[in-house]
Amino acid sequence: MRSDRIPKQVIPVQEAARETAFESLAHWCRLLVAYLFAVTFLGQNFVIPSGSMENTLLVGDHLLVDRLTFAQPSRWMPLVHYREPQRGDIVVFIKPVADYPNGHPDYPTLIKRLIGVPGDHIRLNNGIVSINGVEQAPPREGKGSPTADREFLDRFPSVLPTPGDDHGATETWTVELPSHIQNGELVVPAGMYFMMGDHRHASLDSRYWGFVPRQNIMGRPLFNYWSFETPESSYKQSGIGNSVAAMSQVVLHFFTGTRWTRTLHKPR
Repeated sequence: MRSDRIPKQVIPVQEAARETAFESLAHWCRLLVAYLFAVTFLGQNFVIPSGSMENTLLVGDHLLVDRLTFAQPSRWMPLVHYREPQRGDIVVFIKPVADYPNGHPDYPTLIKRLIGVPGDHIRLNNGIVSINGVEQAPPREGKGSPTADREFLDRFPSVLPTPGDDHGATETWTVELPSHIQNGELVVPAGMYFMMGDHRHASLDSRYWGFVPRQNIMGRPLFNYWSFETPESSYKQSGIGNSVAAMSQVVLHFFTGTRWTRTLHKPR
């Protein structure tokens, strides 16, 4: 018995439509918007420029900063965990003063450890921090042996800083500071926070320029995504020539200068 064979229908393969210039531009615009959203609202990178937080954080550490936890709660992100900054947090914040008293530019965005919250009574005696009458353990990886050249660093606020000393305390703070002292202790006012670096004798912090307003606190570091051995002086230099030299240093010594053991390290 013969059966008729039905020829198969051949469907022509259509060529993939080429992306127009407008569609390509729209694609990159969407990526740019997503990137700007993530950087502005969710996270931000931060590079450690000084040794004020050694050895908790090192010069050349590149951190991803969480900008959501300390933000004001939002209805359009109801599942995000928000909380107020707490004593002991490492925080990124905008410095309440923009420049050193002698006119040299300072880094407007800093990272320190939060020592005192509103209402706390703070005192340093022989380099030991006491909060509300209780002596605090020093930072686990921080540096801090008593020093004699700036006595107020170890006996604060019983010994007041003076404008023009080493590094220079701000004149505004030295005038305001006595009004916040009660019974030899510094009382943190409402809406303000007191910051200190873990390397306590190499840190320009609230002992020099005062309290940090709540609205200046930006976020907290999540982890160290890259760490590169960098001299502290390189972050104090500006200009195209210095930027090119820094980039060349990274290209030439990326593998040998990267601190691989600090990758994904979480600061504590």
